[in-house]
Amino acid sequence: MTELTTMMNIGREMSKKLTAIGIDSQEKLIKAGAEQTFVKLKQRYPNVCLVHLYALEGAVQGIEFNLLPEERKKELKEFSDFLKNE
Repeated sequence: MTELTTMMNIGREMSKKLTAIGIDSQEKLIKAGAEQTFVKLKQRYPNVCLVHLYALEGAVQGIEFNLLPEERKKELKEFSDFLKNE
C-alpha cells in the first residue's frame, strides 16, 4: 500500500483526516474517488470545503488541484453545493 502523503495535494494533515475515515492508502483513495471521500470527510469534519474536494480530485488524477480542468471544477462545485443543500 502506498502512503497517502506521496500523492499530489495530500499533506500530513489531510492524510490524518483521511486515515480517520478509513482511507489509509493511495489505492483506497483512488478506489473511493474524490466525491465519496469528500462526503465521508464532511460528515466527520464539517468545516472541509470545496478546496479539499479539489485537492482530493487532483490527488486521484495525479495533478495539482489548481490544474484541474475548468469543467471538472464546475462539476465538483455543483456537487459541493448540492451537499450543502441536503
